[in-house]
Amino acid sequence: MKRGPSLFNVVSLAVGMAFLYLPIVILVVYSFNASRLVGVWGGWSTRWYVELWNNQTLIDAARMSLSIALASAAAATVLGTLAALALARLGRFRGRTPFTAMIFAPLVMPEVITGLSLLLLFVVADVNRGFWTITLAHTTLTMCFVTVIVQSRLSGMDRSLEEAALDLGCTPLRTLLTVTLPLAMPGIFAGFLLAFALSLDDLVIATFTTGPGAMTLPIQIYSEVRRGVKPEINAVCTVLIAIVAVVVTIAARLAKSGDKRDALRVT
Repeated sequence: MKRGPSLFNVVSLAVGMAFLYLPIVILVVYSFNASRLVGVWGGWSTRWYVELWNNQTLIDAARMSLSIALASAAAATVLGTLAALALARLGRFRGRTPFTAMIFAPLVMPEVITGLSLLLLFVVADVNRGFWTITLAHTTLTMCFVTVIVQSRLSGMDRSLEEAALDLGCTPLRTLLTVTLPLAMPGIFAGFLLAFALSLDDLVIATFTTGPGAMTLPIQIYSEVRRGVKPEINAVCTVLIAIVAVVVTIAARLAKSGDKRDALRVT
């Protein structure tokens, strides 16, 4: 006879969920607050979303963040997919261990250390910090996540399909382009979406690698909050939360649908 979850487990789960998500719920609710005072409820209203649309500073910062996120996610997807192919298909090649360590280092490295290291690199190389330095930094940060997702996808694929293509006369390159990559596409697209979401809401690394004229949305929000929380900040944070939640949900569904198709193909 199976026992149900104990009262302690239920209470612990409820407290943990409340600690994580209750502040987000409060922020979303107060983004519809009619009062200009952040801590005083004045009824439901969408006026701050209208004010947000007319706030050119936040709009420009959002455009900058979207541009950086798209560019860095695209670069991270290409590089991460190539790294995943090397790890999943080349076997025990020479230098695999240090290559793997370098790929996955950003997963365990504190973002402060990564940001400071990149800052020192750009200073030594005498590179003007701005759009491209943030994009390069975000590519470095997110490439490892793409590699993990795509490598997992490649490891779960049926290798007999690639072997059949090679037996039928396909070159390794044609097999890669017509068999391997199409089958891995759900994982690749999921990695792109995750890289996009991570870049969009990054603050620490962007703070180290930004320069004049490259103010991202998280940096702008942090600058505004230091002078006091405005109702528009609640609105823009709610929009950002919604975008990231949708992107991560789509990425998770794509990865899950790819696994289901592989299971059906095996059976």
